[in-house]
Amino acid sequence: MLTGLWIRDLVLIESLDLIVGPGLTALTGETGAGKSILLDALGLAAGVRAESGLVRRGAAQASATAAFSLPSGHAVWGLLEARGLEAAPGEDLILRRVLSADGRSRAFVNDQPASVGALREIGALLVEVHGQHETVGLLDVRTHRDLLDAYGGHADLLRAVGQAWRDWREAEARLEGLTRDSAALAAEAEDTARLLAELDALAPEAGEEAALAERRAVLGAAEKALADISQAGEALEGLPPRLASAIRALGQARSRALQAGAAAEGPAVGRLAEAEAALDAVFGGLQEAEAAVEAAAAAFDFRPDDLETAEERLFALRAAARKMGCAVEALPERRAALAERLSRLESGETDLVSARHAAAQAEARFLEAAAALSAARRAASEALSRAVESELPPLKLERARFRVGLEALAPDRAGPGGCDRVAFEVATNPGAPFGDLTTVASGGELARFALALKASLAGRGGAPPLMIFDEVDQGVGGAVADAVGLRLRRLAREGQVLVVTHSPQVAARADAHWRVSKAGDEAAVRTRVEDLDPAAREEEIARMLAGAQVTDEARAAARALMHA
Repeated sequence: MLTGLWIRDLVLIESLDLIVGPGLTALTGETGAGKSILLDALGLAAGVRAESGLVRRGAAQASATAAFSLPSGHAVWGLLEARGLEAAPGEDLILRRVLSADGRSRAFVNDQPASVGALREIGALLVEVHGQHETVGLLDVRTHRDLLDAYGGHADLLRAVGQAWRDWREAEARLEGLTRDSAALAAEAEDTARLLAELDALAPEAGEEAALAERRAVLGAAEKALADISQAGEALEGLPPRLASAIRALGQARSRALQAGAAAEGPAVGRLAEAEAALDAVFGGLQEAEAAVEAAAAAFDFRPDDLETAEERLFALRAAARKMGCAVEALPERRAALAERLSRLESGETDLVSARHAAAQAEARFLEAAAALSAARRAASEALSRAVESELPPLKLERARFRVGLEALAPDRAGPGGCDRVAFEVATNPGAPFGDLTTVASGGELARFALALKASLAGRGGAPPLMIFDEVDQGVGGAVADAVGLRLRRLAREGQVLVVTHSPQVAARADAHWRVSKAGDEAAVRTRVEDLDPAAREEEIARMLAGAQVTDEARAAARALMHA
């Protein structure tokens, strides 16, 4: 609640310090005394738009400071944290605004510089204003759904709808992401499948490059060795026939020598026999050499296309490694990785189908929860409409009608609060169409409609720390003014209410009473605020009843009102 208001150099107020108590506080005084200045000061501290004309003539600047005492669970503490403003829940909250004569404005929260926008957000959580010319808070259509939910006690339904909404949004986000990526994933799957097919056809094995390189080296050496053996064989090819011919010729020569009478033991025949024997030995050795050469060639496990095959395989492996951007020995690992990636990519379509199903289910759960909340809101709207209409006749609004308008929203316009738009609507005369409260009702009616709403929401609507009613009793008196006072007193039991009033019936219901007056001459007029004791209250209410001449009868009537 508001505990203090300090004003400096604001319009007709040079310096004013007010201590504000709980319950209902009435502000009375003659017209033009400056009662609205107090509301201007409070509005300035709460972040409302301000003009340089509020600065007292001759002063360089004006300031308004408001102190609030709030429970630790109040929503304002979370807002302060979000705005980066330091404050300990449970401590006093001090809002201060300084307005220069040149129109510049500065804002402070617990002596920390803040933006005027932040001050306005904070003020909106602390103050409601209902008056002849403006209504802030309660009649803002953006608050109507929350007020209806508070009235209907829909907290559990709201939590269920909010969670279902978040689940739906998450499911839709996942589906959108998978859908967005599906074309790219399909192209990647095609490329991956092609690369994998190439590696499958190649079927690289671990350590294959080293084995092929070694085999190629061996086969290369074998090929050269066989070439040398072939050359040796070619060199030996003509020798056996020539040796055989030489042996035959020597044999014939030895035969003729014997025929010529040469002695078998003679030197000629002996030499020929030695030569023939030597050639026989050479012939035999040559045959053995040829057999050995052939055996050596046959001993090599070599086919002419073996080397070509090994080289082609090695070249194919190295080309694949370059294409894959890895070493040859990493090809088997790359093949396994591609197979795993392709499996994940091919499962993407399954994931997409699953995501579509999950999103549809999440939407259905949200719509089901929202439908339950909408049904509860319809029941609560009927109850609230009846409650408000029952409050209207005592407030001289017996010809008016009130209803809570519910509009079903399409799912794409829904949110964590469900699928309903809520608006409070009135018809001020029989047969007149329902319309927006702030455009259909006149100034006095508007404030009384706000009072009727507040009275109906009492105990359920989550009243803010401070409610301000500015001349809510304008144009009414007697029983109607008394009805206004009773309802303000009822509201003050659960919150804090300030009322600017000309009605003695309203003032008599107050827990505290401030009288606002002007003093001074034409050169220096000042507004003064007095906190009245019981005797002064009685005199002020008597003045409000009787006018300029206060009579004993008026005083007796004032006492009766104060003790009613």
